[in-house]
Amino acid sequence: MSQLKPISHLDNIPSTPGKFKMDKSPYIHRLRWHSSLAKLTFWSFLFLGLILLFFFRSPPPSSPSDSSRRSLSNSNWGGPAWEKRVRSSARVRARNGLSVLVTGAAGFVGTHVSAALKRRGDGVLGVDNFNDYYDPSLKRARQALLERTGVFVVEGDINDSALLRKLFDVVAFTHVMHLAAQAGVRYAMQNPGSYVHSNIAGLVNVLEVCKSANPQPAVVWASSSSVYGLNSKVPFSEEDRTDQPASLYAATKKAGEEIAHTYNHIYGLSITGLRFFTVYGPWGRPDMAYFFFTRDILKGKQIQIFEAPNHGTVARDFTYIDDIVKGCLAALDTAEKSTGRGGKKKGPAQLRVFNLGNTSPVPVTELVSILERLLKVKANRLMLKMPRNGDVQFTHANISLAQRELGYKPTTDLQTGLKKFVRWYLSYYSSSGKKSAS
Repeated sequence: MSQLKPISHLDNIPSTPGKFKMDKSPYIHRLRWHSSLAKLTFWSFLFLGLILLFFFRSPPPSSPSDSSRRSLSNSNWGGPAWEKRVRSSARVRARNGLSVLVTGAAGFVGTHVSAALKRRGDGVLGVDNFNDYYDPSLKRARQALLERTGVFVVEGDINDSALLRKLFDVVAFTHVMHLAAQAGVRYAMQNPGSYVHSNIAGLVNVLEVCKSANPQPAVVWASSSSVYGLNSKVPFSEEDRTDQPASLYAATKKAGEEIAHTYNHIYGLSITGLRFFTVYGPWGRPDMAYFFFTRDILKGKQIQIFEAPNHGTVARDFTYIDDIVKGCLAALDTAEKSTGRGGKKKGPAQLRVFNLGNTSPVPVTELVSILERLLKVKANRLMLKMPRNGDVQFTHANISLAQRELGYKPTTDLQTGLKKFVRWYLSYYSSSGKKSAS
């Protein structure tokens, strides 16, 4: 894996755990061989299980929600006028700028990243299937926001190989920012097939198109802090174990990291994975706690707050969207070129993974207290024991690697970030008569 030189002007920060010296005794070699075999067996069964789950447990096609999610061509594409819009959106206007295909562009992070790239003069083209996992009107509003900045969002699914190949025929993208995914930890218990469809099959399809492109683009994609699963060592470091997922969502993201390794190794794709830690902010996702807490507090509804066993604290490393965007852009800017050509590897390629968090976990009860002060409304709290639905008790990012190699340094605390979110929320749901989802 290629590594960048440390950035000299960074503050003096603690490093991630150092490497240990290898014991060359035969006994240790045998132990490591058995450990490697056990890991290989674990992930082989996991992949097989996920594939079987997708084929045999997929929801019935009669469900309008799921059929729209699985649609591979939600709207017509192609033709001279369409290609002209694609080229115009992807045209680079800054010297040494990038040409970036952003999947999931109408999503929360995708919208912010696309807008930031466009503002600095990069060429940006978005792809999104506008599914109804949460209110599609919010995604359409984000799309309208991007249209005003000059970003064209193509309506289509990442599993549509013909569409993706066509986009690469029209534009020689230098980079792909792959953010499209089925999000949410708890929803996996209701619709497991959608996670395999988007997070595994979708990722494979994107990488298949990228490895066959000429030239191959560098790929940056969204993994998740959920891959740390039941790991009890804090803060979470990129070197920590990630083989104990606590949810199907986490398992699909971990599987994605293994798939990324495969395409890097075989085809020479330059790939960077970003493990996001609880991203929040304006234009956010309604399924996130800070979002629906705000909605329910304003409506006078009871909000459920989970606590760990023995009244333990549940905390999250809440990371403001602007800090995440800076990390995404830094990952794109430092991504080395892929080394393959025509689907064949010509030399070693860069493979990286970074934590993007805030390094300051905050109890969920404190999150609610901050919202109460900002909204000037007292919350009706109901404390409940944390259910076994895939959630974990805490998250805490060690970001020293991202600091060294990306210059990543979050600057927004939760109080400041929530103040900006609440301002946006009140404006969005009141100024144009929109109703927040119940």
